[in-house]
Amino acid sequence: MSVTSSRPAWFLLTQHWLSLLGTALITTALISWLFVLPLQIRGHASNPYVGIIVFLVLPIVFFAGLALVPVGVYLSKRQIKEGLILPEFDRKAALRRIAWFFVVVTVVNILVGTQLTYRAVSYMETPQFCGGSCHTMKPELAAYQNSPHSRVECVDCHVAPGAVGWINSKTNGLHQLASTVFGTMPRPIPSALETNRLIPARETCEHCHWPQNLGGTRLRVLSKFAEDETNTRTETVLLMLVGGNQIAGIHGAHFGPGIHIRFAATDPARQTIPWVEYRNTETGDYRRFAAADPPSDSSRALPAYEMQCVDCHNRPTHTFDLPERAMDKGLALGEISAGLPFIKKKSVELLKTAYTSSQEAAEKLPAALVSFYQQDYPDIYAKRGNDIRQAGQSVLAIYERNVFPELKVSWGTYPNNLGHTDFPGCFRCHDGSHTAADGKTITQDCNICHEPLAMDEASPEILKTLGLTERIQKIQKQ
Repeated sequence: MSVTSSRPAWFLLTQHWLSLLGTALITTALISWLFVLPLQIRGHASNPYVGIIVFLVLPIVFFAGLALVPVGVYLSKRQIKEGLILPEFDRKAALRRIAWFFVVVTVVNILVGTQLTYRAVSYMETPQFCGGSCHTMKPELAAYQNSPHSRVECVDCHVAPGAVGWINSKTNGLHQLASTVFGTMPRPIPSALETNRLIPARETCEHCHWPQNLGGTRLRVLSKFAEDETNTRTETVLLMLVGGNQIAGIHGAHFGPGIHIRFAATDPARQTIPWVEYRNTETGDYRRFAAADPPSDSSRALPAYEMQCVDCHNRPTHTFDLPERAMDKGLALGEISAGLPFIKKKSVELLKTAYTSSQEAAEKLPAALVSFYQQDYPDIYAKRGNDIRQAGQSVLAIYERNVFPELKVSWGTYPNNLGHTDFPGCFRCHDGSHTAADGKTITQDCNICHEPLAMDEASPEILKTLGLTERIQKIQKQ
């Protein structure tokens, strides 16, 4: 009779370090599973990357343990047969050894599960992980940090709730990881809207915002600075007719009760729209508006989309400015002194200069601005050298959050559809040439969306009436 056949399997389990290691891995996987699995079965995990641990890492650890256990048992048997270890069986000693082993492994796993695993999962929620760990996400991270949503986690907007959303996010993530590792990703990186990977707004944005809610009217004050020596400031004051629900206005016209709008696009960025369908299920109205100049290949079937928030608010977080608009913001906020002669004109010129890399821009742009004042305005430089150097750094900051030469992201790479000043935006449909069969057109009447109270005025009377003139001017450094 074999000396090993009379010994219980758990005795052989404790005789070799490989079987003990396999048992430890199995225990680790099972205990860790108990920590993180509830986050998944609740429906919408706070962090979709928990799924990587639950469905990828832990199974690998578990099956690795299962593979090591029989190997360790086999080696134990062979060592007993060869007399390398004593075959005597002490049941109490063996039970005590395996009991202590499971106690130690369990305690260690609890400490790891409650601290390291939790902290690792929490870290994977952060924008620093999503944007900073992936070099191709640098433009989006820079824009995100300068946005109204800079305290909203990336996963809250980019991962849909439920199992399907999790699977889609994992599939896209693996594809993007491979592209990053092998350097095959396109440059510039296309937006999620262009690749049809953007989560529908009703599953993300509308958890906090919803177009049917009454938005009423909102006052907007837009400051603009001329490219003259004094950087002449003017104000445009608009009363935005947001509307919503049954109230007319921007949201009411597009997302009011019963209203459904579909459109086709000839390009992935949805900048050219050949036709638009309007349907109101409450009134029965239906119209199909076609552009005056249809695509050359009109026989080609174009992708059609149900209109949602992101078709206008396509850059709610990752917004990139054009140089003139960015300079207007910097001057209006007092980050750049408007008292420096030709500061806007010279800064815009330097911002539009083609630099081969971000490092080259950091070295040349601020120095060029300082040199301009040293040569053309030496007296001003002598008095306001600190303001000029500060302006150089602020202009560089504008460049660094909007232009990324290494990724071929430049001014205007990512169009913003909100409004119609810098990009076609509203005028993609509201161009006056999209016409229905009955002759009705999609209007281009400005007053249906906003009421202009002042247009490029130096000192609008409306701001004085509202008591805002002094407050606005106080922000600006003189």
